[in-house]
Amino acid sequence: MPHVVTENCYSCRFTDCVSRCPVKCFHIDALRVYIDPDVCVDCGACIPACPVKAIYDVIDMPEDKENWITKNRIRSKALPVVTEKQSSLQTAAARRMQLGF
Repeated sequence: MPHVVTENCYSCRFTDCVSRCPVKCFHIDALRVYIDPDVCVDCGACIPACPVKAIYDVIDMPEDKENWITKNRIRSKALPVVTEKQSSLQTAAARRMQLGF
């Protein structure tokens, strides 16, 4: 089962997860990252790397986050691949605090 980036990534766009990924499955827009489920090899290396706990294995995903499976599939196909860690957004520290991390 692939992994999915959920709403916690919004306004953060920490890319620590990208630097841990052994394949090129992460895609990026102006506000967050997404995982292409067709490329993800289900290694799980990205999960502990995310400082805002935005990434789930589909099998462990809470029901209220299941809509992110489709969002990641659709958005990842329309966005560029990101393969290296980038600077987080200026709003990232405040968002992380808001999320309690």
